[in-house]
Amino acid sequence: MSFRNLALVASGLFLIAFALIFVSVQVAGKSVQANKPVAQSSKSDLLRLTVPKMKRVKNVPVFTASSNDERQLDASVIRLKGTGLPWQKQANVYIVGHRLGYPNTGSFLVFYDLNKMSKNDVVVLRDSKNRRYIYRVFRKMIVPPSDLGVMNSIRGKNIVSLQSCTLPTYTKRIIVQARLVRSHQMQPEQPSQARNAGATDRQ
Repeated sequence: MSFRNLALVASGLFLIAFALIFVSVQVAGKSVQANKPVAQSSKSDLLRLTVPKMKRVKNVPVFTASSNDERQLDASVIRLKGTGLPWQKQANVYIVGHRLGYPNTGSFLVFYDLNKMSKNDVVVLRDSKNRRYIYRVFRKMIVPPSDLGVMNSIRGKNIVSLQSCTLPTYTKRIIVQARLVRSHQMQPEQPSQARNAGATDRQ
C-alpha cells in the first residue's frame, strides 16, 4: 500500500473516531442536563395531580413554568404560567406533560395513556394547603399546535386541561378537559395515607 493510501486510511479512521466522541459527549450532556436539580414552584402555588385512570399519574408534582421551559417539563408536568388555578371561580388550569418523556425522570410516560381518558373520568388536584379539587372529564379533542383557544377559560366555570402530543407523529395535541364538581379540605396526611393518595378518587 502506498504512502498516499495509508494517509487516506488514517484520515478516515480519525474522522470516525472524532464523530464517535462527539456523539458520546452529546448524549452524556443530555443525561447530565436531565438530572440537574430543578427549581421548584413556590410552595403557595405548587399543585399535586392524580388521575386514577392513568397509570403513572398519582400525586404528581405540578410545577409552574412557561411552555419553553424544557427542564421543568422533563422533570414532571407543568401548569403553564399565566393560566388559572383551582381555587379561582373562573379558570382553566392548563397542565402539560410528555407522552414518552425521559427514563429515570418524572416525565417518563407520565401522560402516555392520556388518550384513554373518557367522559366522567376523574381528575384530582391538591394544593399546598391540602385542599382537594375534584374534576370530571367532559371533553376530549385533537388540535393543531397553533390552536391557542384551548387555553381559554369558560365563562363562570373552573376547568382543568391536560395536554400532550399525539403519537406517533407528535404533529398535533391531545387535550382532555374536566370540570370542577366539588372541593374539600383534607386533614393533614399521615405517611400511610400519602402512599395511598388518589385511591379514594375512584368513587
